[in-house]
Amino acid sequence: MIAPDTEAVHAYLGGLQQRIVQALEALDGTSFRSDAWERPSEAGKPGGGGISRVIEEGSVFERGGVNFSRVQGSALPPSASAGRPELAGRGFDAMGVSLVLHPRNPYCPTVHMNVRCFVALKAGEPPVWWFGGGMDLTPYYGFAEDARHFHATCRDALAPFGAVYHPRFKKWCDEYFFLKHRNEARGVGGIFYDDLSDGGFEHCFALTRSVGDSFLSAYVPILERRRNLPYGERERDFQAYRRGRYVEFNLVWDRGTLFGLQSGGRTESILMSLPPVVRWRYDWSPAPDAPEARLYSEFLPARDWV
Repeated sequence: MIAPDTEAVHAYLGGLQQRIVQALEALDGTSFRSDAWERPSEAGKPGGGGISRVIEEGSVFERGGVNFSRVQGSALPPSASAGRPELAGRGFDAMGVSLVLHPRNPYCPTVHMNVRCFVALKAGEPPVWWFGGGMDLTPYYGFAEDARHFHATCRDALAPFGAVYHPRFKKWCDEYFFLKHRNEARGVGGIFYDDLSDGGFEHCFALTRSVGDSFLSAYVPILERRRNLPYGERERDFQAYRRGRYVEFNLVWDRGTLFGLQSGGRTESILMSLPPVVRWRYDWSPAPDAPEARLYSEFLPARDWV
């Protein structure tokens, strides 16, 4: 078996982070802060490094982060080996780009995207590798035009690799980004995949590159349509309330957050996904005829947008 070309993946991910940040800086007019970090491996703890690119209080983005990291260790964390218990105890090399963007305008949706590669290592045995990734959209005030555009871009990114991928990854996203304790979706979904190794390394790497490369086309047109819509305190209040769902998912259900914390990742980088202003209420729901109710009736239930 030919060893996976992890250095090619590393180079691609670093370039992807840079391209996305440059495009978002041009859109916002504000520079991202850059924090390069390194953590040596010691006493059996994972080591690694990365670059965290963060924007706060921009003209479009209230907070956002586009992070690259590569972490290596002597034993896979439980969150990474849960689906493959036969790999527990192996060393690992994990790298990825992960981003979350929280715009200030409530009519602009929050977005998440990540692409990643894992390699599980054991002396004397071939490496076991897989890719994962995806992107999903979390509106506060939904627009069908935006949801259709986002899902169509995801579909088109996967189309060159086979017709089976989009329905499979779309369904996976709907099921994964679901708050079981609330019995509701986090947003309108997108695509999500993990443990991808079928078709060989080059096939899976190319598919993952297509997903990463399609992010700006999926999201930037939505921002450009909604960034200047007028809003008031009512809309900001509802945005803060719905952001609470985002926090709940990331801290209770998200495997990426668990992996980052369990693998000794940089806490500031892992938790940059949390929105800056959040509000919880006790047993609240919008009135049936309120604009906010459309999110629950028309956008959160899973459906085929394209």
